[in-house]
Amino acid sequence: MTTMLEKAFAEASRLPDIEQNALARWLLEEIESEKKWDKSFAESEDELGRLALEALSEDEEKKTTHLDLGKM
Repeated sequence: MTTMLEKAFAEASRLPDIEQNALARWLLEEIESEKKWDKSFAESEDELGRLALEALSEDEEKKTTHLDLGKM
């Protein structure tokens, strides 16, 4: 455990039980959410790579339209 996390837990341990439980629930939900995002990105990596190659190929074949972002 890092020093910073130890300090955060030490501070949190001084909070009333109800606030500690709320903080713990929030932290566990955040960790679970990060795991889901990591899994989603890992599973979509091949598809994203394929789409990127397709876009590059279409651009090389002049099948794309360049946007003039200055007029937006």
